[in-house]
Amino acid sequence: MIRHETVEANGLRLHVARAGDGPLMLFLHGFPEYWAMWQPMLEHFGARGWCAAAPDLRGFNLSEKPAAVEAYRAKHLVADVLALAAHYTKEKFVLVAHDWGGAVAWGVAIAHPERLSKLVMLNSPHPYLFWRELCGNPAQQKASAYMNLFRLPKAERVLSENGYARLLGAFADLPEAERQALVAAWSQPGALTGGLNYYRASPMHPPTAADPGARKLQLKPGDFMVRVPTLVLWGERDTALLPGCVDGLGEVVPDLKLVRFPEASHWIARERTAEVIREIEAFVGG
Repeated sequence: MIRHETVEANGLRLHVARAGDGPLMLFLHGFPEYWAMWQPMLEHFGARGWCAAAPDLRGFNLSEKPAAVEAYRAKHLVADVLALAAHYTKEKFVLVAHDWGGAVAWGVAIAHPERLSKLVMLNSPHPYLFWRELCGNPAQQKASAYMNLFRLPKAERVLSENGYARLLGAFADLPEAERQALVAAWSQPGALTGGLNYYRASPMHPPTAADPGARKLQLKPGDFMVRVPTLVLWGERDTALLPGCVDGLGEVVPDLKLVRFPEASHWIARERTAEVIREIEAFVGG
């Protein structure tokens, strides 16, 4: 059911896995994953009248990997998504995203709500709330300390040693085939650096003695309003993104449905696949 294609979008060649034909439902992965995290969703929605498409984001797996860190700034990532969507449809589309893909999707929804019919987020904090937590919540600063490691020049060496043991250790109970597939994706030339450049290009990281991080920014909630019907699915056992990241979410996302999963972690799409599919399907309709 899943077809693989290369799409020219925003000046880059992006690999896309796609199933079905119909209205577009676009899925954006995070770090350190790639398109295959969405395979059950592609198969499900592709068989039910959707064009379900999941790219490898720029820098990841089989997509093109610009060398410059600046190429991973938010404006370029948002432009990728808009260009990719335009390749498939001129109509409004559903955008589903997780982790770093969610950071990009929030940007699309805030800047271009006219392109989206629905927005679905899995454990990806709204940028204003994440900024607030990084600036003022010591627990979130500690939980996000890994982001500062990922920005360092040594990050590739640290994360790839011992067969990518640290990255694999972030996942619980991965089947061997999936472990091998992830390692293959990370081993694509330039792929690990491409993923890490998302962290290097972003000002959203915890403060340190040498770098104020997110505190360099002065954000106002009114500049980050989401004018799109939004479903947020949140695994409450996420050790990197704490529950404070969704406190007050309705103030910046007025048309919000928030569903909490008390027993799920950051990897909610893997751990609660059937429930996630049901929630998305109920939210987006036929």
